Amino acid sequence: MSTEASSLSAAPVGGAGLLLWVAVPYVCLAVFAAGHVWRYRHDQFGWTSRTSQLLEHRWLRRGSPLFHLGAFMVIAGHVVGLAVPAAWTEAVGVDEHLYHAGAVWAGSVAGVAMVAGLGMLCARRLLTRRIRLGTDGSDKVLFPLLSVTVLLGICATAAHNVFGGGYDYRETVSVWFRGLFALRPRPEAIADAPLLFQLHALSACLLFAAWPFTRLVHVWSAPVGYLVRPYLVYRRRGSAPPSPARRPGSRF
Repeated sequence: MSTEASSLSAAPVGGAGLLLWVAVPYVCLAVFAAGHVWRYRHDQFGWTSRTSQLLEHRWLRRGSPLFHLGAFMVIAGHVVGLAVPAAWTEAVGVDEHLYHAGAVWAGSVAGVAMVAGLGMLCARRLLTRRIRLGTDGSDKVLFPLLSVTVLLGICATAAHNVFGGGYDYRETVSVWFRGLFALRPRPEAIADAPLLFQLHALSACLLFAAWPFTRLVHVWSAPVGYLVRPYLVYRRRGSAPPSPARRPGSRF
């Protein structure tokens, strides 16, 4: 790790590198945080995915589970790959070869599921006239940006780690990512990364900036409490409550 750190610190980064890999990410993160506060204060009741199930449900029934399952797997993979240093995974017995194989194949399955689900949802929105007419400006920004981010990630993985000679992004992109949150930016760590990884990182930053102004805010309203709520008792609609017993000698 010391050799890696010394080689990264020796790599010069110009003004364009500082702009792309320091200024842009921090601006996007600031918009992400401030935008959520603004959205909550001005549109608290709009934190929803604005379901259109009543307008069309066949494509939604197939595409939504695929997209959400793939998205959860992709997010989990990015958390491990970007936030967890390689030394930590090696400490628990996961060497580089095992991690690389698992990341490639699990990531490929997750990516295919996410792309298939996202494709169905986009086709549904484009081909169903009633849903297309209800598409607002935020959706017109979100769906292309999300599609570009996902496709760039898949292309980077396929080009370098499936069909290429292999590229360990945990020595470059992950170092840059963790440095942003540690308030010790390392733009030199990503400056020499392959172009597809750089474009994927930039599109992800833009996606985070657009997040609070789109339907993605419904992620924070996930019904987690549903898992621990008490049971509800339902009665048949036709059943009537038992009538009170009559008193002896009563006329009614």
